[in-house]
This record gives sequence, structure tokens and C-alpha cells, in this order.
Amino acid sequence: MTNIQPTELQSILESDSAAQLLDVRTPAEHSQIHVPGVHLIPLDRLDGAQLAASGGFLKAKPVYILCQSGGRAKQAATKLEQSGFEKCSVVEGGTSAWAAAGLPVNRGASRVISLERQVRIAAGFLVFTGVILSQIVNPAFIWLSGFVGAGLIFAGATDWCGMGMLIARMPWNQGSSCSSK
Repeated sequence: MTNIQPTELQSILESDSAAQLLDVRTPAEHSQIHVPGVHLIPLDRLDGAQLAASGGFLKAKPVYILCQSGGRAKQAATKLEQSGFEKCSVVEGGTSAWAAAGLPVNRGASRVISLERQVRIAAGFLVFTGVILSQIVNPAFIWLSGFVGAGLIFAGATDWCGMGMLIARMPWNQGSSCSSK
């Protein structure tokens, strides 16, 4: 796995319009903003063998992977490399960095809150609920807050967030299609 800056990828796209671009965010995030020509397959649905068979991606050709900021793209690159993809490149900073660099994007009408913000909202709500319930109902509810805190520490240390994976599967984060070119 290698890393590539958005501006480097833009240079590659200018000379190779058939470059393999993969977006592993949720359909809702993708519909809000995405890089033109990117193929959408959310991380939780990504299957390297299926991508090669039905997605038309070639295992020997570089695959440039984007997500919102880079974490999910790294997980996707690992998955693809385990499936035999030889040249996976994670776009540093993801779609956020691409847009911040002033590179072309397609914007939709969707105004869904980003997955990262949804996770922060859910974690904060659970911690707050645990504290309130521990004061009003039973002191043992403080363990809810502790459990969420431990989960956040684990997510920060491993770059894998179970709560994020669960929230990504919620109906408001799903779209009618998993492909956009």
C-alpha cells in the first residue's frame, strides 16, 4: 500500500482517464460530494474478488482509494491487497483533502451529516445518557459511559471503529445504488 496526494492523483487522471478510482464511503456521503469518475463500493460491502469480476477492476493495475479522510481507505487497501490487488494507493486526506485542494468534485443535494460526526454524536449521547442514568436510576449505568470510552480508545489506537461500521449500515446512510461513474 502506498499513499498519494490528491494533486498527484489529479495529474495521473489527466494522463490516464481510465485510472481505477474507488470510493469506500457510504452512499449518503458519496451523494453529497465525490470525485468525478469514482466507483462507489462502501467499505462494509467491499469484496476484492467481486470488484475484479463484476466491477471491472484489474488486479495488476493501480487502484486509487478514497474515503472521507483516509482511515477507511487504508482498511480497503488492506482488504484489496489480501485479495491479490498489487498496487493500492490511499489518497491522503481522502475526499476532504481533494475538495480542499480545489480539485473538481461533483456535489449533490444530499446534506447528510458525515459518518465521523455521526459517530461523535452517538458516542457523546451514550456517554451523557450513562452519566444521567447513573445519577437518577442506578450507579451501575456509569459502565455504559466507560464502555463507550474504552471503545473510543480502541478505535483511536487501531483505526477500526465498530460504532462507525454499525452507523454506516443505518438506512439514512444507504442509497439506492452502489456505483457511480
